[in-house]
Amino acid sequence: MQYNVIVIGSGPGGYVAAIRCAQLGMKTAIIEKYNTLGGTCLNVGCIPSKALLDSSEHFHNATHNFREHGIDINEPKANIAQMIKRKAGVVKANVDGIAFLMKKNKIEVHTGVGSFVDKNTIKVTAADGNETQLTAEKIIIATGSKPTPLPFAPFDRKRIISSTEALELQEIPKHLIVVGGGVIGMELGSVYARIGSKVSVVEFLDSLIPTMDGTMGKELQKATKKLGMEFYLGHKVVAVENKGKEVVLKAEPKNGGAAIELKGDYCLVSIGRRPYTDGLGLNNIGIELDKGRIPVDDHLKTKVDNVYAIGDVVRGAMLAHKAEEEGVYVAEQLAGQKPHINYLLIPGVVYTWPEVASVGYTEEQLKEMGRAYKVGSFPYKALGRARASMDLDGLVKILADKETDEILGAHIIGARAADMIAAAVVAMEYRASAEDVSRMSHAHPTYMEAFKEACLAATANRPIHM
Repeated sequence: MQYNVIVIGSGPGGYVAAIRCAQLGMKTAIIEKYNTLGGTCLNVGCIPSKALLDSSEHFHNATHNFREHGIDINEPKANIAQMIKRKAGVVKANVDGIAFLMKKNKIEVHTGVGSFVDKNTIKVTAADGNETQLTAEKIIIATGSKPTPLPFAPFDRKRIISSTEALELQEIPKHLIVVGGGVIGMELGSVYARIGSKVSVVEFLDSLIPTMDGTMGKELQKATKKLGMEFYLGHKVVAVENKGKEVVLKAEPKNGGAAIELKGDYCLVSIGRRPYTDGLGLNNIGIELDKGRIPVDDHLKTKVDNVYAIGDVVRGAMLAHKAEEEGVYVAEQLAGQKPHINYLLIPGVVYTWPEVASVGYTEEQLKEMGRAYKVGSFPYKALGRARASMDLDGLVKILADKETDEILGAHIIGARAADMIAAAVVAMEYRASAEDVSRMSHAHPTYMEAFKEACLAATANRPIHM
């Protein structure tokens, strides 16, 4: 079977790369290890977690906010089985949609483990052991990532769990211990806190979501404390043990002090993800990993001239939309075009409620760079729209160059932050100044007015509504 392009992996990076290659006239095949397309994101990541986040937020509003809105109902009960069932339906609809797109674009799908025989030949080994060989002029590796276990406490899939198992629980944990206060830990921790679990978060660093601007972590901690979540920041986990019906975690303050012991019925380990390259046979084409990742040049080409790699297996943030951009980038290169990616302007989002979204430089990065900057911020509690919806937690923080006023970073925590960040990306792609944004009309009443007001604050410390 001869193709112009073979893509290994059908997650957001892989399926988008395949579609764009097909659109550009290339005969394309995609190889997927599992029986469903979509990779981690659609099956056990982005999509199912957002489904549960939405379900749990509806429950939280019913139990805490409906009465204030004048909606009287009987005491609601969380039906975790139905939440999981609805989540599965959302996943199936999205997965079926990817299968449809493969057919629409005449992309041939091969199910099995893809491994290199040589730089142009891929062996596909199906679950029943049958092998098929495919050849192509160009090959794109898009095999994604897997959850990283604690070295002294591997996932047992029963009490010590990864995000995959956390999306399939058939009971509401009495006490969920979360190791890692990053994106995954905070999202899934908030799901179960909203529906009645006690949730304890243990984080080695001194703030939550440590890769984002420091203000965001502080504000998220304040907001999620209202859910009853408790935090042990600056703590190093030294032991996690499954005791049968409970799990016991021990952690030590990294700066000294008394150790803590937590007992819960589940421990979610969310300390990051590792690139997944198992079974690819990279040694057969002379590719060696660098700290687990596939080395690529500025064009996402490996040391083998016809083999490219994108997404979580290469450098950079492990984000679905980053992988998609890279998939399009490689496809258009192969067609002779000259695409471009500005990695600084790929946003990051935490889908808690309030949501957190960031793009560009953080304040900590600007300080480290020694770059002169100014800060403008505006709180949600001063917004008419936020008061109307009872979403008062949060703020917008704008970082601008002190001399030119160019927006260098935008950091939002609050309702609809995930959608609002796109406006910041657009502004920054066109190198807008804070004053440029502040002079644009923003509809009233909207959450986006906080973005305008923060830009006013950054421009000349002159927000109108504060």
